[in-house]
Amino acid sequence: MSKNISKKKPLKQKEALIGVLNAVGAFLIWGLSPIYFKALAHVSAFEIVLHRMVWSFLFLFPIVVFTGRWKEFRAAIADLRTLLILIGTTLLVSGNWFVFIWAINSGKILQTSLGYFINPLINVLLGMLFLKERLRPAQTASVIMATFGVIYMTFEVGALPWVSLFLAFSFGFYGLIRKTATVNALVGLTVETMLLFFPASAYLFYIGTQSAGTFLAINITTDMLLMGAALVTALPLLLYTAGARRINFATVGMLQYIAPSCTFILAVFIYNEPFQTAQIRMFILIWLSLIIYSADSVIAARSGNRKK
Repeated sequence: MSKNISKKKPLKQKEALIGVLNAVGAFLIWGLSPIYFKALAHVSAFEIVLHRMVWSFLFLFPIVVFTGRWKEFRAAIADLRTLLILIGTTLLVSGNWFVFIWAINSGKILQTSLGYFINPLINVLLGMLFLKERLRPAQTASVIMATFGVIYMTFEVGALPWVSLFLAFSFGFYGLIRKTATVNALVGLTVETMLLFFPASAYLFYIGTQSAGTFLAINITTDMLLMGAALVTALPLLLYTAGARRINFATVGMLQYIAPSCTFILAVFIYNEPFQTAQIRMFILIWLSLIIYSADSVIAARSGNRKK
């Protein structure tokens, strides 16, 4: 009996390690993706998003078929309610991608970092407003502190950080609405990219005939980067899904800050974006709110495990 228990422990530890490595890989790709899209700065954000949809679908669809999820994919398309939900999430995710890419190539990487730092707190707020979830005192304090930080920067700088807020809220609503669709993450993203595959392909073909497109018009590097946007989209999702299955939610919650931390480092130290005093103070408030939020999540997860 004791031998069986001792065998199970290394297996669980190995699974947890694989899960952490997968999740870290996903968040690193997301966090370092500005480097990739900066290499496509000569292409409009709108055209990049269209290519991202087209090539992502062509990359994801065979994976769905070969992993035995074809029936699930067909069922999602056939069910009107699921399809309508995924149409809504497609609009949200495509808008999120567009603003993210536009911001990167407009010298606003710091704002994208802030957007994904405050995203967990926006999720808490949306859960309270739409799912009637009760906030713990620490969660309430985190949301208030983050809100104060954004308001403070708005008054100090004289401009609302709309990029950050749009990214945080669009991704927050994306997650909220996706919860209502009973489809696997891979299948859901495949359907979402499929919904824009045909109009995106048609538009890209049209601008190509008008000599207004960049694909097959500049150089092979640009063409490969546009096609490779599928990997930047799908690979981290596959890694994240594989990782999240093997580790607990609290660990995933802590690891998710790798992505905006990488983006923050790129913005300040690599791309030399201006980092004003008001921004420093706001980020300090955001980081403090996230420390409170993360500590509260870990404590809640541990107490839940003890009760079990």
